[in-house]
Amino acid sequence: MKISSYLKTRWQLQSGVVFLLVILLLLACLASVFWGVKDISGHKILTLLLFHHNEQSLLSSIVDKRIVRMAFGLLCGAALGVAGVLMQSVTRNPLADPSILGINTGASFFVVCGIAFFKISTAGQYVIVAFIGALVAAGLVFGIVALGKRLDALTLLLAGTGVSMMFSSLVTIVILVKQEAMDQFRFWQVGSLGSASVMGIKVFVPLFLLSLILAVACAPGLDALMLGSEVAQSLGVNAVLISLTACLAGIALCATATALAGPIAFIGLLATHFTRLIFGSEVKKVLPLSALVGALFLTSADVIGRLVSDTAEISVGIITALVGAPVLIFLARRMKVRAL
Repeated sequence: MKISSYLKTRWQLQSGVVFLLVILLLLACLASVFWGVKDISGHKILTLLLFHHNEQSLLSSIVDKRIVRMAFGLLCGAALGVAGVLMQSVTRNPLADPSILGINTGASFFVVCGIAFFKISTAGQYVIVAFIGALVAAGLVFGIVALGKRLDALTLLLAGTGVSMMFSSLVTIVILVKQEAMDQFRFWQVGSLGSASVMGIKVFVPLFLLSLILAVACAPGLDALMLGSEVAQSLGVNAVLISLTACLAGIALCATATALAGPIAFIGLLATHFTRLIFGSEVKKVLPLSALVGALFLTSADVIGRLVSDTAEISVGIITALVGAPVLIFLARRMKVRAL
């Protein structure tokens, strides 16, 4: 009877948290449309949205831009949240995150090379080049870990940091050699939703849906792998196939978000740990909730970045780094790092 009462209470608590998160996300979306560097009254925006949406004016273009930016932020946040779950589940490491593993920096290096040497400019080109760079970075990190024959949090963190620093140095070298690429790259490098476009969203949506489908399909297998490779094998799980598919889906999500918005760090780490704290470690439950939390965190960070200054906005990548870096230090120092 006590167990039944406990489960009921826990279910009610989790349902209440989900409802609260949805409400907060809706409020963040409204704030993203109604608030910005340019001060526009809420009445004017509401009137424009309800009655004059097709009006061709400066005000209309600003509101349209904010709507596109809001939708783009939701996609990027959800993608990075799901990528964080997949990376942590595949490595069974609570500190695994696309930004910490050097995947963002690898994508950044290939993007700057594409800008400097191949004059890439379209969203599709950015995504392809970033995906290749993310794959290379992930391959280097896991290759270094494999050479050490020890997969633990510290080894993975050190390997990711080393690869990230290497690619950051290479980015600097390319920019020094190709000065003309500097202007285009510097605004992208800090991570911002200001470059959001309808074309970018059109490129992002199918890749996001495909990767999400792969992630959901891998969820039962990842849950089994958390019990150990031998147990997973006895349950008929192909550990190699599940891990490879989940890793590719995570890299695709991270690479796409990085290609279109720049390297935004720590969203995967923050969203995943918050979700696991409230809802437990079951992957099939954590995946959609981390997408929700990631979208909420990134959209909120973007709104904060626009409201901090009266004259200019602070890029969302800076806001997430300011929040995420202390969280990473706290997790690394205080929590007992172990396989998930």
